[in-house]
Amino acid sequence: HQVRGVVARGKGAPVTVETITVPDPGPGEAVVDVAACGVCHTDLHYREGGISDEFPFLLGHEAAGTVAAVGEGVTDVAAGDFVVLNWRAVCGRCRACARGEPQYCFATHNAAQKMTLADGTELSPALGIGAFADKTLVHAGQCTKVDPAAPATAAGLLGCGVMAGVGAAINTGGVRRGESVAVFGCGGVGDAAIAGARLAGASTVIAVDVEDRKLQWARRFGATHTVNSGTTDPVEAIRAHTGGFGVDVAIDAVGHPVVFEQAFYSRDLAGRVVLVGVPTPDMTITLPLLEVFGRGGTVRSSWYGDCLPSRDFPMLVDLYRQGRFPLEEFVSETIGIHDVETAFDKMHRGEVLRSVVVL
Repeated sequence: HQVRGVVARGKGAPVTVETITVPDPGPGEAVVDVAACGVCHTDLHYREGGISDEFPFLLGHEAAGTVAAVGEGVTDVAAGDFVVLNWRAVCGRCRACARGEPQYCFATHNAAQKMTLADGTELSPALGIGAFADKTLVHAGQCTKVDPAAPATAAGLLGCGVMAGVGAAINTGGVRRGESVAVFGCGGVGDAAIAGARLAGASTVIAVDVEDRKLQWARRFGATHTVNSGTTDPVEAIRAHTGGFGVDVAIDAVGHPVVFEQAFYSRDLAGRVVLVGVPTPDMTITLPLLEVFGRGGTVRSSWYGDCLPSRDFPMLVDLYRQGRFPLEEFVSETIGIHDVETAFDKMHRGEVLRSVVVL
């Protein structure tokens, strides 16, 4: 199949829309007609060489579409199914799966065959998906069936950012009814964590960011208080909003040492700290070991919101369809396949939660 795809050929170079070749699905694989794909920070990290140097990359991974064809042995999905793509196709056999924790699968599946440029150059698909394309080839386990009544522009966002944030609050942080939560960083992931905390029944949800515009967005998703950490000490402000104690759950959706330290000190005794923002390889943290011991609680990282796509994607789509989860609110704009580079610029300037490519 000769289709259009958004390709990053070299570190920092502007992306290009090129003709790519998508093979028919082999055993265990599926070809998906992509309907919509969100522009995620991870795609920008790929373009900047922050993930690996395996250029050229076929970007895009936060997507929904319709299965066009499946390969031999595929039984869980069929042609015509509406699916959200995921990058955690669990193997069912690794040590995490064997102990009943497939959300931590250490051997997730990707398609065995390669998509290529027109000249035969093999492409590296972002997160094993590569969905800024009219069609993409994935492992069938990367296809999660959801209610086809949900618009692809909204449903596709569960494939990465929204699920990461919601899962950080509910799955990793274990937010319970009546608890207090602080979320540092109010982009797409952070606002999803706020929405997840609200969904779980948190009574106090404090949004922290350096931009007032993002704090206004956070209010839409359920923040009860906002703190501009560019002008206010966020730790002191959070304590002031929680009777002087700090929050039960503090979520770092930025992935920066300064922010992580703020999250660490903003929690109550025996509180939980969750890191879901992605740091760069050179970042380090230094904390007094006595503080780690003396505060108790837990410090955890959240991988993909510790989600299980087969369980969590359909649930969140159903909640969205019932009007209980504001999935469509994450879509700032819909764009064409040639507008991805401009969308990266808007993302960098903090002007959008999500630009979504419609194919």
